[in-house]
Amino acid sequence: MSDKTSRISGFYKLSLEERLKIVSEFANLTEEEVMILKKIGNLDLSTADRMIENVIGTMAYPFAIAVNFMINGKDKLIPMVIEEPSVVAAASNAAKWARAKGGIFTSSTGPIMIGQIQLTHIKDPWGTKLKILEHKSELIRIANEQDPTLVSLGGGAKDIEVRIIDTLRGPMVITHVIVDVRDAMGANAVNTMAEAIAPYLEDISGGRVLLRIISNLADRRLVRARTIIDKNEIGGEDVVDRIVDAWAFASADPYRAATHNKGIMNGVIAVALATAQDHRAIEAGAHAYASRFGRYSPLSVWEKNEEGDLVGSLEMPMAVGLVGGAVKTHPVARIALKILDVKTADELGEVMGAVGLIQNLAALKALATEGIQRGHMKLHARNIAIMAGATPDIVDKAVEIMVKEGKIRFDRAKEIVEELKKQKQ
Repeated sequence: MSDKTSRISGFYKLSLEERLKIVSEFANLTEEEVMILKKIGNLDLSTADRMIENVIGTMAYPFAIAVNFMINGKDKLIPMVIEEPSVVAAASNAAKWARAKGGIFTSSTGPIMIGQIQLTHIKDPWGTKLKILEHKSELIRIANEQDPTLVSLGGGAKDIEVRIIDTLRGPMVITHVIVDVRDAMGANAVNTMAEAIAPYLEDISGGRVLLRIISNLADRRLVRARTIIDKNEIGGEDVVDRIVDAWAFASADPYRAATHNKGIMNGVIAVALATAQDHRAIEAGAHAYASRFGRYSPLSVWEKNEEGDLVGSLEMPMAVGLVGGAVKTHPVARIALKILDVKTADELGEVMGAVGLIQNLAALKALATEGIQRGHMKLHARNIAIMAGATPDIVDKAVEIMVKEGKIRFDRAKEIVEELKKQKQ
């Protein structure tokens, strides 16, 4: 019977070195594996240790740049952090197609977030709703007292809304505090305001407050992106029709729509990671928004215009920030934002929406013509070859052989690498 236990009292109080020693002994890590965990890149251990709890090391992902983007008439280099092959190359290629008709054009609805306060044990929910709305001004004042800096910047609580929902536990009265969070993602400000007005809602209603938290369905904080792709840039009108048909499949079938939207999120989340955004909140909001009509649907639309060109549009929630959290703490995130040259959270969100739309185009074009695997597998073959021990001088040849054979597997890669190394001797 093993004497190992993950029940470690006071683990968070230990030094990083002590935590790493415990984990090393628990998992029987080799000295080499411990050294890998201790090896740091552009995030030093002391900063990492301040960012979250129980840190024992850092983990690096590739930081890449997608090129060829023109957004609202301005050339942009796009920082992307992602482990999946072909994503950055595909985005760069598709962004080039968009340039012939002016690139990608974006807009947004502004940085409005929603805080929810849940009231239960309400006997007269409709009467309670109106009673709460009678106190709207007072509730907004209390909320704004929590963040005078935000208010001074033009943000703050702007409205109070009340919804009555039926649940398995009976009717509940849900108060929404509508907050302009300016250049923040907004969770801290909104949650603080929701907490502050909760006791007053109990007094007004006679009910009981339970949850007081931001909603990640940021449907008041939408980004919109559109583009026109010249038919000649992508292989003619037949390819345009194929892409529109591929979109129609996603529009009619949630099984396809999920993968369609995953392609969009490949771009969005890669930029979110590069700029240290809360990508989990972005992902949750996107998929909830895709289901807003009762069935999961694509976040983008692809159509053919009178000239036979391809027209793409996208609308989705985008809760991002330039202040607070890891955005200011992580040195690489600061560099990524400098590369993007964005001045507001709205502008960052619009860039991410543009990248999502272009990433979607790249995937649809590949799927509707050659199939997704051709380009993807060539890049995957490179990863497999490196895993099999290919050195820089033979990796290209190993990839070429695997692709030609159509056998992109680790066992075959190992055989090829060993053979090529013998030939070099």
